[in-house]
Amino acid sequence: MTVDWCDKCEEMMQPFLDGTLSDAQVAEAQRHLEQCNWCAKRYHFEERLRHYVRVAVTEPMPAELKAKLAALRTPLN
Repeated sequence: MTVDWCDKCEEMMQPFLDGTLSDAQVAEAQRHLEQCNWCAKRYHFEERLRHYVRVAVTEPMPAELKAKLAALRTPLN
């Protein structure tokens, strides 16, 4: 049975980004990312997304933006 490295990379992506893989698994993932543009692009997207989420939760939301978002809410009846 052959291994679909892209499927395996997809399974390993979040643990790889979390830093929870073994050294052998990290090496395996890095080898695939060096050879596969698709997975490398996916990895970089996930990496950037995590960065933006971290930044978004640390920056305070301006009061005027909070007011605009509050005005868009639909009341539950």
